[in-house]
Amino acid sequence: MFAREYVANLAARGDYHFTTDEVAKATGRSPGAVRAQLRRLKARGAIAEPVQSFHIIIPPEYRSRGCLPAEQFIPQLMGLIGEPYYFALLSAAQRHGAAHQRPQVDKVMMRKNRPSIECGQVRVEFVARRDLRRMPVREFNTPRGTARYSTPELTALELVGYPNHAGGLSNVLAVLHDLVDEMEAESLVEAAHLSPVSWSQRLGYLLERIEEIDLARTLRPFVSAHAQSFTPLRRAVSRTGADRNGTWKLIVNIDIEPDE
Repeated sequence: MFAREYVANLAARGDYHFTTDEVAKATGRSPGAVRAQLRRLKARGAIAEPVQSFHIIIPPEYRSRGCLPAEQFIPQLMGLIGEPYYFALLSAAQRHGAAHQRPQVDKVMMRKNRPSIECGQVRVEFVARRDLRRMPVREFNTPRGTARYSTPELTALELVGYPNHAGGLSNVLAVLHDLVDEMEAESLVEAAHLSPVSWSQRLGYLLERIEEIDLARTLRPFVSAHAQSFTPLRRAVSRTGADRNGTWKLIVNIDIEPDE
């Protein structure tokens, strides 16, 4: 059996992910010979290799992109390496129907940073959160299985916690306009208890800015009980002369208007 036959058989069974070692074992050929055959398939656009020795079959509808969508191979890759994960930030916001603009890069939360992945037109960046096993997620069906995404409430908190990975706070404010439709007050408080209190301080303020008073109000007791000091709205910006919001113990050191 040649590698191309192995790949064809996989696709016929609806399997779209495999490793170099699996091909070598199935075909009885040496790793060097298998890699040469796989390179030819890759040159034809039949397969891609987002990570060394981890390959994906590209069906015709995705040939122009040169890769499967991230949610159709990241879960399988994470299963292979035995790492927990979930799609987060703008990727999760889009899944929950709140993408202000289609993200150019998929964001995946992991326990530690790892190099980004470029596969055809698909790019995946990883963000570190060591306690991610405790985070609430939802599973969604994909054509290749299931994929985990942060819940709407966790997504909102992480958007203000990692603004550099979300296009800045002005973009976050615009995304929140749509994301709040999927958020529930009780779940928001539960997610807040799993995150730094400064994230709730910032999120509560932003929710008030978009007049989501009821959702903002649910965070007030948590902030009042746990916020020990004033925190800046934007950490990297000077606090000199900035206004202070007593409700959220927040130093409002930047002006925010939602991106159009």
